[in-house]
Amino acid sequence: MSYLKPLGITLFFVLSYFAGCLAAARFPPKTSAPSASDAVSSAIVPAAENWGLSFQEEGKPPVANATFEELRKYDAYYAEDTDEKRIYLTFDCGYENGNTEALLDALKKHKASATFFVVGNFISTSPELVKRMHKDGHTVGNHTFHHPDMSQISTKEAFEKELKDVEDLYKEITGEEMVKYYRPPQGKYSTENLQMAKDMGYHTFFWSLAYVDWYQDNQPSHDEAFDKLLGRIHPGAIVLLHSTSSTNAEILDELLGKWEEMGYTFHGLEELVG
Repeated sequence: MSYLKPLGITLFFVLSYFAGCLAAARFPPKTSAPSASDAVSSAIVPAAENWGLSFQEEGKPPVANATFEELRKYDAYYAEDTDEKRIYLTFDCGYENGNTEALLDALKKHKASATFFVVGNFISTSPELVKRMHKDGHTVGNHTFHHPDMSQISTKEAFEKELKDVEDLYKEITGEEMVKYYRPPQGKYSTENLQMAKDMGYHTFFWSLAYVDWYQDNQPSHDEAFDKLLGRIHPGAIVLLHSTSSTNAEILDELLGKWEEMGYTFHGLEELVG
């Protein structure tokens, strides 16, 4: 009967395997909420994406990673689906280097509203500029506290902390609740992130027009900027510019004028959401 021994051993391991599966299903491993120091070191979320655009026809919205309809499920937008010549101006503010005042002056001259997506550092170091944005009628949106790759954040607690810390700081500075508009840093996201933002009451905003304006030691020339920003503008565009760009500070007044000559008008994101 020695031939039964291998059969018995095999049966033992099979039964042990299924017993382990049942135990794992019933008693999953415990996880603890991350502390502030490791809020951005969570496991990678599947299906992470980098926001991307493909410009195929002048005067038309670019083809993006996701369609209007796909994004709408998460209260997310990258442009307005319209034939009306409407522009939604947005600025990403990672830090202040002396260019924001000029941007605000140009917007005020043209009576153009904009949304400034700020990080925690910007609010801490430039509270007067944040107050002016609010006073001038602009919207201050949430660009996260530390500007991490949010597609790497898989826990609800860590995700919420990145946004909540900005909300708290903004209220401390202005006395007002922050409008729940969110832009993922570097355009990195996952569908899980988009759902987390929606669950917090946020609208997420990507963009349909931007250009390489963030390298301090390699700023685009006047002509390079206008080539991109005039040639690729389209009805319903959400335009992304960086407040750190000296080129943007120099050209914004002229740029807004040229867009107006092309028949475009400027609108706040609240109109798109509404």
